[in-house]
Amino acid sequence: MEPQYITLDHGSGGGRTAQLIEELLLPALQNPHLAPLGDGALLDVNGPLAFSTDSFVIDPIFFPGGDIGKLAVCGTVNDLAMCGAVPKYLSLGMILEEGFPVADLKRIITSLAHTSASCGVQVVTGDTKVVERGHGHGIYLNTSGIGEVKWPGLSPQAIREGDQILISGTVGDHGTAVMLARSGMLQGDELISDCMPLNQLAAAALSAGGVRVLRDPTRGGVATVLNEFVEGTDLCAQVQEDAVPVRPQVETACALLGLDPLYCANEGKLLAVVDPETAPAVLEALHRTPGGENAAIIGSITTQFPGRAVLKTAFGAHRVLSKLSGAQLPRIC
Repeated sequence: MEPQYITLDHGSGGGRTAQLIEELLLPALQNPHLAPLGDGALLDVNGPLAFSTDSFVIDPIFFPGGDIGKLAVCGTVNDLAMCGAVPKYLSLGMILEEGFPVADLKRIITSLAHTSASCGVQVVTGDTKVVERGHGHGIYLNTSGIGEVKWPGLSPQAIREGDQILISGTVGDHGTAVMLARSGMLQGDELISDCMPLNQLAAAALSAGGVRVLRDPTRGGVATVLNEFVEGTDLCAQVQEDAVPVRPQVETACALLGLDPLYCANEGKLLAVVDPETAPAVLEALHRTPGGENAAIIGSITTQFPGRAVLKTAFGAHRVLSKLSGAQLPRIC
């Protein structure tokens, strides 16, 4: 009879490990690269590659709009897409705690498989370890990914005065949804994470032309990424407060929790700096792509406050958006 909970035997490399692979992982993730179950995957790729890795310790592991499995795919796929790459292959590392429900693991792997299939990537190699009860938090995941670089040259060094700053949708959805779910304050579906793959949105923006740099504003949010764009330069990333799209539910939640949406994590948004001549075309391309319906131009690159990210308020005042000095939202991804 199949165990209902993960045991130390599942990480031993013996019969239980084989059962876990053959009955749970392979049926969900089946592809020709994974099927041989070798020590690694032999891949045929063309041209320059982008390589990224990400680890996931989110709490709770199931949250409105997603779960740790979906997040593990989106996190690495999105990092590759921000490099101007077409994501192709993923690895999957799992650290399971003794006593973790097998039913929850099945749910997570099913979600992970569905998400990877939806963005055209294959999980081609992996590893599973089991730690003793009390030495983990149920499940931790790691994914590493390879993508073929199609749009090279994206870099903050390419940013110029006059460039436009674009966001692909509303900000702060993931961070506030997870924090409310963790606290037990979230009821119903009034606020969900934006967790989604960004490869299609990135491709749409890059195909329109003139994109200087892309980032997905995860931990630290939009404000942190804006600082990374201009720190150590003579440029200023200036954002108009009333141009930033924020859901009313997020504004309310942030007021309740004492948070700023510009510092809250996103898991399904891209931030772009774009040549002013092509910015309207990029914005239109985002609007035509699923997930980009609320895309907006939120500011521009100036020289008014060198090396700073600045928010121009609705009253005309300027507020410096400093980098976070600590963790506003721990274990958010």
